[in-house]
Order: sequence, then C-alpha cells, then structure tokens
Amino acid sequence: MEDQEIINLYWERNSNALQETASKYDGYCKAIAKNILGSNEDAEECVNDTYLRTWNSIPPNRPTKLSVYLGKITRNLSFDRVRHRHAHKRGDGEIQLVLEELGQCVSGTGSAEQEVERKELVRAINDFLDTLSQEKCKIFLCRYWYAIPVSEIAARFGMTRGNVSVTLNRLRGKLKQYLIERGYDL
Repeated sequence: MEDQEIINLYWERNSNALQETASKYDGYCKAIAKNILGSNEDAEECVNDTYLRTWNSIPPNRPTKLSVYLGKITRNLSFDRVRHRHAHKRGDGEIQLVLEELGQCVSGTGSAEQEVERKELVRAINDFLDTLSQEKCKIFLCRYWYAIPVSEIAARFGMTRGNVSVTLNRLRGKLKQYLIERGYDL
C-alpha cells in the first residue's frame, strides 16, 4: 500500500492503518531502534510506542513522507529511552559514543535554547550535508542519525574501520568549521 493511502487510513481513524504501517515499516523502525538501544526487546517496545504515537498524531499531522515521519518518531523515542536508562550513568554504550563524537562540533548550552536558534542550527547542518558527496553524506547519517556502529558502516561501504573513523573525524571537523564560519559559538 502506498504511503498516502496509509495516511488516509489514519485520517479515517481506520485501525488497518496500524497493520499497514507495521507491514511496510516494521523492519525499518526496528533497525533504527535497535541501533540506538542495542536490544531487540527494547527496540520492539519502542516500535510499538512509535505506532501509538503515530496513531495519536495523525491527524492533525499529515506527513508528506511516512518513512521519515516514522523514523523520526522512532529515533526520538529511542533516545528518550536511552536518556531515561542512563540518567545516572555516563560514557557507556554506542549511543553515548555517538553523542560524544558529535558533541565535539555541536554542543548545547544545557539551557533551553530558543526554538528559532535550534531551527537555524538544524538548517545549517542540513546545508552542510548538502555540500558533501553522496557517499560521505550517507556515512555521516549512518553514524549520527541512525547510530550505526563504525564496523557496520565499514562493511556497508566496503571500507576499513580506520578509514570510516578518519572520514567521520574529518567530517566533524568540517562541520565544526562550517558552523563557526556561520557565527555559531562552539
């Protein structure tokens, strides 16, 4: 079933929307959640929460690309679960490593930033990604959006772990410089 047909089922409050969503996107959502959470059980719970959140948010939302909408919900719920699980722990697991790596070039102030500033930063990062080759952009997103381990990225792109690590390090450096040039205080 096409995405717009599934979205229409949500708008009609037809429970088949959930079955169609799971049929089409269950593997995709589980992969995102598992990469972040590291546990099949936690990933399964997170994906179920994704379906509930999707049911409760469509309507009023009408996403243009259902996969992106579901991926974002899954990712946010997974990060929320990691933060909750590690509220008193620091420095363990793949997700903490991903956040530390990215924190080298994009760090928060710890206070509630203005929504406008956050959107501007997101726009700047997206503009930066547009400057990259398709392969480098995919490597960056695999690591920092999907939290895929370096070893899996290396296998996926036919590279060595060292080559992926160097590429990611250089991309973080370029991102940091890009943001500094645009007036971000990092």
